[in-house]
Amino acid sequence: MTTQRRYDIDWLRVIAIALLLIYHIAIVFQPWAMFLGFIKSDELMEGLWKPMTLLNVWRIPFLFFVSGMGVYFAIRKRNWKELLVERSRRILIPFLFGVVAIVPLHFLIFQAYYHLPLAYSPHPAHLWFLGNIFAYVLILTPIFFFLKKSKNGAFKKKLSAWMSNPLGPLSLSSLFVLEVLLVKPQVFEMYALTWHGFFLGIVAFFCGFLLVYSGESFWKTALTWRWAYLGLALGLYLTRWFSFDLVAPGYLMAVESVTWILAIFGFGYKYLNKPSATLTYLSQAAYPVYILHMVGLHAAAWVILPLNWPIFFKFLAIIGFTGLFCFVIFEFLIRRIPFLRPLFGLSWDYKSPKINPISVPSLD
Repeated sequence: MTTQRRYDIDWLRVIAIALLLIYHIAIVFQPWAMFLGFIKSDELMEGLWKPMTLLNVWRIPFLFFVSGMGVYFAIRKRNWKELLVERSRRILIPFLFGVVAIVPLHFLIFQAYYHLPLAYSPHPAHLWFLGNIFAYVLILTPIFFFLKKSKNGAFKKKLSAWMSNPLGPLSLSSLFVLEVLLVKPQVFEMYALTWHGFFLGIVAFFCGFLLVYSGESFWKTALTWRWAYLGLALGLYLTRWFSFDLVAPGYLMAVESVTWILAIFGFGYKYLNKPSATLTYLSQAAYPVYILHMVGLHAAAWVILPLNWPIFFKFLAIIGFTGLFCFVIFEFLIRRIPFLRPLFGLSWDYKSPKINPISVPSLD
């Protein structure tokens, strides 16, 4: 079975990983960086956090949406056993490898920078996302294959009809509001290693699956109503900024998160659904960069923060250093050495053009 490749989703995933890198670097310049295990700059850029708060309500939920979308494409060619084997290879192996070989590196850099005793206990750190994704696959696989068998049933038809209404995709925000009301997170944007992050993630993962399961109706709606979704998202963000000093009630942030995501899908579908050699390369690099970037970030902070440079130059330099570090490791080691490729979620074949998303195989 063949399917049309969705280059816009690939592009959006690459962009989301790039924004994640910048977001993590911005933490270095915040007064609470050390509490999250980041090396902290003595000079701060607290104003930098305002645009980061816009990203923070949707960046992780968006990746969960995309991961759920990928499962839909994957099960069109696989039975449940093949899906679990493939996801174990693409997600579980890189997750376990990262916990024992990558996370310790940036933990040790942090400890050395602050002259702390060198020690390490197994910890997922930023790779918690992969652990969650693998758990969601295990939990939701029976539902996904049930829906696959019922692809011409009444539920699919009703879902498709509902998603053709602009309120259809927007109604998904009610699930996220319900999650906030039940879990009551102290901080909406605190996703890593929290029950809030786990349950929000599984809702987003399942919703991503449902959006593509519903067929073309969702994409047409997102395309047609993208400006309305964007306006609603921006309005909610400005309300959060000026009325709540950026800390709005969780239910409002849940709705804001979904409206940003719907707008992003709409604009991506409009402008990014185009193939390119650059996209092929960046899509291959996205997963390894995600796994590696914290090591490069900590090394960059160690080298650059002590320099007598203007603070904004330091911020830009850490971005450049981290990006270059990840590129060199990916291009000259991970991409070219066969036994390293599966440890970072890539296929064994060095010459394979196949695109490997961060948490799912390619959407083709």
